Amino acid sequence: MTDAQRKLGWGLAALLVAGNMIGSGLYLLPASLAPIGSSTIIGWVVATFGALVLAGVFAGLGRFRPQADGITDFVEQGVGPMLGYQASLAYWVAGWVGNAAIAVAAVGYLAHFFPQLEGRWAGAWANVGLIWLMTLTYMAGARVVARLGGLFLIVGLVPIVLAVVAGLMAFDPGVFSASWAPDGRPLTESVPASLALIFWAYLGVETAMVVSSRLRDPERDLGRASLAGVGLSAVVYIAASVAVFGVIPAGELAQSSGPFADLAGRVLGASAAGFVAVCAVVKTLGTLGGWILLAGETARSSARRGFLPRVFGQGAVTPPANPLIHAALMSVIALGSAQPHLADQFGILIAVTTVLILIVYALCSLALWRFTTDWRWRLLTVVGLAFSLVATGYAGMEYLPWVGGFFLLTSLLWPIARRRIAQQGQQ
Repeated sequence: MTDAQRKLGWGLAALLVAGNMIGSGLYLLPASLAPIGSSTIIGWVVATFGALVLAGVFAGLGRFRPQADGITDFVEQGVGPMLGYQASLAYWVAGWVGNAAIAVAAVGYLAHFFPQLEGRWAGAWANVGLIWLMTLTYMAGARVVARLGGLFLIVGLVPIVLAVVAGLMAFDPGVFSASWAPDGRPLTESVPASLALIFWAYLGVETAMVVSSRLRDPERDLGRASLAGVGLSAVVYIAASVAVFGVIPAGELAQSSGPFADLAGRVLGASAAGFVAVCAVVKTLGTLGGWILLAGETARSSARRGFLPRVFGQGAVTPPANPLIHAALMSVIALGSAQPHLADQFGILIAVTTVLILIVYALCSLALWRFTTDWRWRLLTVVGLAFSLVATGYAGMEYLPWVGGFFLLTSLLWPIARRRIAQQGQQ
């Protein structure tokens, strides 16, 4: 197989984008959003707008810098080596912390068959097992992960679509309206609160950028893949949210570890619930594999530029040590963040991940501003930057001091990294 044949086309890349987004965000978030209520449908619309804007930003980056190697390379080229270094480390950390959250979502649906997995340590060790399973898959190659992601997307969506269609047919306006605001909060409070959780589902919009060096024609395909992936995900998310809140009362939904299995069980029967749970596990594993790929590619790109040790890779080759180190890090996170309830662990992990990645999105918007003087692209960057910063504030104010500490630490370490980069450039 030639190098060109090993590259990804925009269609396969779009499936990778959608596959990375449609996973834990679809399967577990309805339970996390239940305390806020069915008014979160407005939050989904707002988040979709933001995701489409950011997809446009990434399309512009691919157009003006088609040879960039991953999302943080755009930041380095646009706003300088130091911020590129910090963005690389932020995205890298977010990658393996977020993977632990995706594994939690998969375990939540496995608990439909094995209720003991809802326990703190049984669930944590199950997370570790799934992480290592998909790490071995990544070691088989990027195309294997992309193809499995596309296949698992189809496998996962078919029963979900059936459950959503059945849910919409059984939609009860009374149930939906009664769940509008369970805690009585006005929209001015509930919509921002929902964004904190909802935008987790759109993390992955940058997938095509991260694997830009693997695309056949980055200048053309990056934008197509990003927009198509967001569009497919948005249709699924909004329809699913309406269906779930129209069938399951918010109070009961908040206690669910498998919302769509419960939806199928109510509408189609117990056997359908089991079928949906199996497919949800399969799809979430595909998402986990895709995000393990992103973490590995980010580390390889960072190591190539001297931001991380060479053990993570040099040039276009990703050595076996790369995914093995990440699997160990993710295992530590999965065990260290274990909580009595899976939903609690999921909430902590997605908050940290979302804040870190939204900051990287903001830096990408700044980079695009530097790459063009066209007012249309610059208007897009302003909107993308504003959305990223506002969403960062809503995603987890309590985590911002920790994030600030992270950037302070990386600033202090920058002189050391700069010397290593200079030494590497001389070799």
